[in-house]
Order: sequence, then C-alpha cells, then structure tokens
Amino acid sequence: MVCGIGFLDGVGGRNVIDFVCVRDNSNFKTAVETLMYELNIDAGNYKTTIPKSDVKSYKKVAEEKKIILPQKNPESKRVFAYLSSRYIDKEIINYCLNNNFMYEDLEHHNVIFLGYDENNKVKFGCARATNPSRVMYDLKGSSKEYSFRLLSQESSTTVHIFESAVDLLSFATLIKNRGMDFRKFNLISLSGVYQTANKIEESKVPVVLKKYLETNKNIRTIILHLDNDIAGRNATKALEFLLKKDYEVLDRPSSYGKDVNDYLVHQMELKNKKSRSYAR
Repeated sequence: MVCGIGFLDGVGGRNVIDFVCVRDNSNFKTAVETLMYELNIDAGNYKTTIPKSDVKSYKKVAEEKKIILPQKNPESKRVFAYLSSRYIDKEIINYCLNNNFMYEDLEHHNVIFLGYDENNKVKFGCARATNPSRVMYDLKGSSKEYSFRLLSQESSTTVHIFESAVDLLSFATLIKNRGMDFRKFNLISLSGVYQTANKIEESKVPVVLKKYLETNKNIRTIILHLDNDIAGRNATKALEFLLKKDYEVLDRPSSYGKDVNDYLVHQMELKNKKSRSYAR
C-alpha cells in the first residue's frame, strides 16, 4: 500500500510523490510513473482527447454566450407612452412590439431592444428607461454583433448606421412621414457610442457593422447618422477612413440638435405649432 508509506519508512516529505522522489532518488515525472505502476493506474483511462476536427466546435460551445432576458410585462403601455413622447410613429412602435424586436420588462418597465442572429435566435438585448432616469445598459450575455436593427424586406445595397435604437426608430419615423416605407431600408444601431483609437488609422470597425458587411456582400453604400458631439464626429471620421476603400461612405448627421431624435422632436413640434396656429 502506497498511501502513508513515507511516514512508515521514516522518510519526510509533504506528500507521497515527495516520498517516492526521495526513496528512489528520482525526479517528479519518474516518481509519478512509479506510483501509477504500483497502483496499477492506466493513464489512458483518465485522458480525454478532443479530435482535431472537433476542436473548433468545442471552442465555439465554450465561448457561446447565453443572454439573460428580463421577464416580459404582459402589457407595453409604458414603452408605448415613452416612445410616443419621443414622437416615434405608432405604427412603427406596434411593428417592433408585434415582431418581438422590443418589449417592456416586468420589473422596471424599461424598453428592451432585441437583436437576432441568422437563425432568428436572440443574441443581443439592451435596456432603456421609460422614465427620466437615463438608465441605459446592455443585457448580460449580449453580443454586439447582433445589435438592434430593422432590415429591408427587399434587396438593398445601402445600410444606415445609428448610435442608438431610439435614433434608428426616429429615422424610420422620418422616412414614413415622407411617404416612404421604412421596411425597405437597412437600419442598424451600434447600441452605444463607438470608441475610436487615439490614432484614427488604428481604430476598428464596430463589430455589428463588421459582421453585417461580412454576411451582406451586396452592400455598396454606408450612410452614417452619428451624433453631433465630439464622440460622434470622431467616430464618423474613423469609419470614413476605415471603409472608404471598399464602400461609398456618406456622413448624414442630424441638421438640428445632437442626434436624429432631437431632429424628429423639433420637426414634430414645429408641425404641431403650425397646426395649432391654423386652428385659431
């Protein structure tokens, strides 16, 4: 019996491997092999080998994220009221709710914007408060490769890029207000501010845009609707530099306020003001 033999033979050591090293004047590897022989241990019985052909699939399973979704509220009154207050078109709100592109969470009544992969599985989610608290965050396990988007139901060679889901929905509303069908446009949000490197040439294309362009080789034109702040302008310059070799890149920021929603609110309030004036 090997266990405890160090003490029986009066040989010191912290464990049985130390004892065998001293007893046989051997190194660690040889001591382990000796113990395996004395205990009749077959190394093959304890070794797990992954076939080379399966290594990628094992890694894929290990790296796959599982998104944690907040419980859905049976009603969407808070979400509807909030987005309506931002002048998002009611038909567009219902379109997103009915197609599970967004919903209202039960506990906090935040609006949860969802993003799907090529197999129509939810891979991304972000929350935005429906009150003035300015709560905004990505759900745990989200993959920004599949950030919130509304894609064209027809073939299109153009994609429009926005910082937030609300800006995306604001643009869809502006399209509809001008008599166009928002379902014929590719609209993608970056789900947050795109951080550039100190040197523009060292910046990277946002993962959601990179993924989309890799899987949609028909795209020829990228239209940027990023914010009118320092971060938004720097992001626009970086993307123009990174993408201009392969695409036509157009800068189309809001002509009023900080972002597309500011412009929409301004336009709708002007329209309402004129309507009230005519009603007098």
